[in-house]
Parts: sequence; structure tokens; C-alpha cells
Amino acid sequence: MIKSIIQKNGFVILDGALATELEKAGCDLNHRLWSAKILAEDPDRIKRVHQLYFEAGADCAITSSYQAVPDGFLQAGFSSETAKSLIQLTFSLAVNARDSFWESYSGTDRPKPFVAASIGPYGAYLADGSEYRGGYSLTKEELIAFHRPRVELLVEAGADFFACETLPSLLEAEALVDLLTEYPGVSAWFSFSCKDGAHISDGTPIESCAAMLDHADVAAAVGINCTPLHYAEELVQRLSSKTDKPVIVYPNSGEIYDASTNQWHGDSSVDSFQAHAETWADHGAGLIGGCCRTGPDEIRQLTALRCRIKEGLA
Repeated sequence: MIKSIIQKNGFVILDGALATELEKAGCDLNHRLWSAKILAEDPDRIKRVHQLYFEAGADCAITSSYQAVPDGFLQAGFSSETAKSLIQLTFSLAVNARDSFWESYSGTDRPKPFVAASIGPYGAYLADGSEYRGGYSLTKEELIAFHRPRVELLVEAGADFFACETLPSLLEAEALVDLLTEYPGVSAWFSFSCKDGAHISDGTPIESCAAMLDHADVAAAVGINCTPLHYAEELVQRLSSKTDKPVIVYPNSGEIYDASTNQWHGDSSVDSFQAHAETWADHGAGLIGGCCRTGPDEIRQLTALRCRIKEGLA
């Protein structure tokens, strides 16, 4: 799937931020469930965001399950059965949005988009910004136990490809590799949050992450996400030097997230997103998209860039 798109079109175009678009639509996400609370309040808004990204040119929709875990819903007052239903709804919303788009799509120049079921890190459940720090004190076995219920529910819903994203530690990636290996036919990309151009959030060199995942059969791609845009070029180069697998990059806008206020601060670099993306593609990135504070405009820029590259104009 990923390799065929890369071979035909140069790189896979991912989607952009979900929460950013939901907030633009008027949703209040100031809650420990973050965008997952909209699953119960107005799921059609999530489906509409998926549709916007497909219309912008995305080859992939990442589901709204990033912060959707059973314990999180239970702590928010939902029943166990409702929690399970909402987690599985994340997958059906993305699939239905894809199928509706594809039924009306009249072009012939793109593959049918696919869906990646999001597995956010343990730190996302904590809702304290830990996914940008790492270092929470769980063993590998405890991390596997935490992630297992959501993975099982999404597999039951039909997911066979996962986006293990914003991982702040190598240990959590190892736990997810071990867990997903238990499910035949399942594969995933693994992307890390990084604190600079050389290290993931807990201080592990990005090359160590690439080397570990290069030997993991379940890993279809390895890379970075929700990392400041200006670090991405160096990180892509470092990753490409240590793995033959496709490199994935979908950074945030460059702003800094303050978990105490649930606000983003600082300067955005999205005005130069297309120029940065061209550099990532030149350095071998095979999957490119946007994370927090990016939107359909950035995905349209990627669509235009890919057209230019295929026409030999870039």
C-alpha cells in the first residue's frame, strides 16, 4: 500500500491536524479527552474534517482515536460499553468519509486513500504534555497492557494499519511493536515526538529508534510527528541514514504547546511549509503531512508539490 503509492507518486500525502480544524469549526476541546470528546458530542464534525483532507489531496486519514482509550472515557463518566463504541466509531467515521469521497471522485490520478488507526502515547491519556517529554515510569509490560484494549477494539472494527504516533520514548515503541506483532496481518508506522534535530523527547538518538524499527516486521515506516517544523530536515536525514523503510514526517507548525493552559505559543512556520516539504522529499521522506496547527491548506500545498515533482518542475 505505502510502497506502491511511493513508487507511483513519489510520496504519500498524509492529512493534517484534526483538533485544529475542529476548533476552527467551533468545538471546545479544553478537556482531558481533547478531540475524542467530539466523538460523543458531534461525530459528523470529525467525519467532515476527514472529508476536507481527502478533498485537499490526502492519501490517508488518521483516525480520531489518538486520545481515545477506555480508561479516559470511564474517567469522564462514560460507561464501558459506550467507551468501546466510541473507540470503534473513530475507525468507521474515517472509513465512511473515505468511501463517500471515493464514490464521488472522478479523477484517475490518485490511489484510493487508506485509513490509519491512531494509537497515541500513554502521555496523551495523562493529558499533561507528557508526549512531549517522555519519561513516565511504566515498564514495557505495563505499556503493552495500557495499549492492548484500544488496539483490540480497533482490530475488531476492521483496522489493519495503525499510526503509532507522537511517541516520546523508544521503550513505548518497543512495547507497541511487541503488541502489534500478536495480530496477524497488522502493520503500522511509528513516529516520534522530538526535542531537537537529533533526539526524541526522552533524549534517545533518533538513529537508535530507526535502527530498532528497521528490524521490526510490523513497522511499515518510521519517522517523526508533532515536532517543530524547523527540526524536520535534520531528523529526516538522520532517519534515512539508518533505515531502508519509508521515512514519515508530519511536523507541527513550530509553535510550542503549553499543557497547563492547552494553548499554543510562539511563531508558526507554516508559511514556508511547501518549501520545507520539498526538502524533506529530496532527502527521501516517503510519507509527508502535517500535525498540530496545520490544515487543509498545507495538504493542498503537498498535492501541488507532488504534481510539480511528477511533472519534473520541482
